[in-house]
Amino acid sequence: MADYRTIKAEPLINVVHAIVKAGGSTDREAELVSTNLVEANLKGHDSHGVGMIPRYVQSVTNGGLALNQHVKIVLDTGPLLTLDGLTGYGQVIGHEAMELAAERARRNGVCLVGLSNAHHIGRIGHWAEQCIEHGLVSIHFVNVISRPIVAPWGGSDARHGTNPFCVGIPRKGKDPIVLDFATSRIAQGKTRVAHNKGIELEPGTIIDNEGKPTTNPRYTVIPPHGAILPFGEHKGSGLALVCEILGGALSGGQVVKGPSDGKYNVLNGMLSIVIDPTKLGTAENLAREVESFVAWHTGSPPAPGVDKVKIAGEPERETKKKRLAEGIPVDPTTWQEIVEAGKKFGLDQAAIEKIAG
Repeated sequence: MADYRTIKAEPLINVVHAIVKAGGSTDREAELVSTNLVEANLKGHDSHGVGMIPRYVQSVTNGGLALNQHVKIVLDTGPLLTLDGLTGYGQVIGHEAMELAAERARRNGVCLVGLSNAHHIGRIGHWAEQCIEHGLVSIHFVNVISRPIVAPWGGSDARHGTNPFCVGIPRKGKDPIVLDFATSRIAQGKTRVAHNKGIELEPGTIIDNEGKPTTNPRYTVIPPHGAILPFGEHKGSGLALVCEILGGALSGGQVVKGPSDGKYNVLNGMLSIVIDPTKLGTAENLAREVESFVAWHTGSPPAPGVDKVKIAGEPERETKKKRLAEGIPVDPTTWQEIVEAGKKFGLDQAAIEKIAG
């Protein structure tokens, strides 16, 4: 860790804000992007954090990411919403989409929302947490239109993206349940982080360009490309298939049909089901039964080497508490990539270093 920079959350937000705004975004857009990315770092998901900025800058410069866009309502029946992200920053489009969904769920009891054509919407747990703030349960199926990076179970090359699945469940007066995972063994961004750090991946995580097992993350970052394997063998692969179809097709968007165009743009489609337990008439039952089961679930005697049994979302909250106090570690390669991205928008290294403190 000696070569790492450790940066407090606020200065790191300011760095990202400055880069995004220098690219032509409004203050509001820069705020949503910067706080979203740093929140991912705070919660330990560096794969979805500030290391994405170089890719966003590249997408802006090649026209794959449109600035200052707002979600477009294609259809609105109240409980049903179809939305178009117009290739805008996913942090803006996702926020606006979930606010619309939350309002309609509180009004109607439920909202099924199909969102298509959003640029990278980041950590999906963020959108579940936004629904939780409104007291709502949410379920999310997501697909990824970009260079295929994940092999289907039994396959030997990449055919789809990491296709996340997420569920958020509020708990009155207590920390919520937030289940959020890629349907691949690890998220694509985690392979980028490993490559930047110069470390190997766990055996059984990826295959090389010939379909052979490897631990070298370069096969997911630079050509010739290999693929990440699905988690849970056929089960994860099956869930990825469902996420591709529901998040990509049922949402009103598209599915992966072949190799990418080589521009490294990324679009997400997301199908979300947002439920108001109060309108459903089961809020009290949900609250009671959740606490009963969480107590039973976490009451299991810890296995050797495990401190305690946790619920989904707890590790992220623990990491956030630690990183708020100690700062966010950024590896040298990622930091230099961020600096170079800032230069493309007219910010020199001295200006970025000053903002970072």
